[in-house]
Amino acid sequence: MSYFRELPNILYQSNLLHKVSSREYVAIKNIFRRIKIRDDVNDTANFYKKYVILEGQRPDTIAEEFYGQSDLDWVVVLTSGITNIKDEWPLSNYDLSRYASEKYGTELNANHHDETLEVRDSKNRLILPAGQKVDSNFTIPASYDSSITYNIIGAYENVTYTGSGDLTNITVGISNLVYETRLNEEKRSINLLKPIYLQQYLREIREIMTYDESSMFINNKLITTENTRLIGP
Repeated sequence: MSYFRELPNILYQSNLLHKVSSREYVAIKNIFRRIKIRDDVNDTANFYKKYVILEGQRPDTIAEEFYGQSDLDWVVVLTSGITNIKDEWPLSNYDLSRYASEKYGTELNANHHDETLEVRDSKNRLILPAGQKVDSNFTIPASYDSSITYNIIGAYENVTYTGSGDLTNITVGISNLVYETRLNEEKRSINLLKPIYLQQYLREIREIMTYDESSMFINNKLITTENTRLIGP
C-alpha cells in the first residue's frame, strides 16, 4: 500500500539495543498524520460513483480497475470511508462460510431472530412493513371489520386472510447464517472517488503530509522530537 510512502517521517530517540549513543535517532513514519475528506467533497454526490464489490475483489484489484494503478488501493479504502479493513470489507463466500461456522458452530442454522413479513390490505395499503425485528409470536390485533382482506407477502408465497381474528403467521425466522450473509452483503456497496478528481485529491493529500516550519522542523517531510535522555530533571 503506497499510502505509507505518502506519510512524512519523524526522528524519534532510538530504543534499539545496538545503539551506541543516547543521541541516536531513528526515522519512523508519522502514523498520527491523518487524512480527512473535506466536508464539501464528502457531501457532494458528484465526486463519487457507486460501486458494488464483487466476489473476491480486493482494494488493489479495484484500484487497478478504477484508477489504473493497484498501489492506489489506499485511495479506495480512504475515500469509501473504511477505517477498519478487517471488519468493513466483505468476506469471500469461502471466508464467510468459515467465519460463520467458527462463530456459531452447531447453531449455524439456528434462529437468530424473527422478522415481519409484509402485510397489505385489499386496497394495497401497507399495514405492516417487512423486515422489522419482532418476537416469533407477534400478531396484528383483530380488525372490527371482518370483511377486510389482508395479503401476507411471504418468502415463498402470498397468503390471503379474511376474518375478524388476530392476524398471525406474519413473521419469518432468520438463521444465523442468513444474518451474517446479510451483514456481509451490506458491505459490498461503497462510494469511490471519480477518476477525474484523483489527481486533485492526491495533490491535496501531499500538501497535508508536509510539515510547517517549527523548532522541530528539518524539512517539509521530516521533523524531530525531543530526546528525553538528554533533558535533565
